[in-house]
Amino acid sequence: MALKKQSIRKGMYITANGDIISKEELISISEDWSETQENFFRKMLKQGGHFKLKGIKFEVELERDSRTRSDGTKDVGIITIPGEDGKF
Repeated sequence: MALKKQSIRKGMYITANGDIISKEELISISEDWSETQENFFRKMLKQGGHFKLKGIKFEVELERDSRTRSDGTKDVGIITIPGEDGKF
């Protein structure tokens, strides 16, 4: 089995041995992976990070805005109420 284009979402930056890799190159590399290795790579695509697979150093960076919640809405931060009665 190999990865599919659908597995690699937009906003992911994947480097192999320090070079940015395209979807097509990643799919061709993944053709000789075992099922366990492919599942591990899919998990790393979700969480990001640095890892080594079959002698290739991969780095997955996810683009996230720290001001958005998981449902996509914008976080307004801490709401302060003026006056002393605003303390809980």
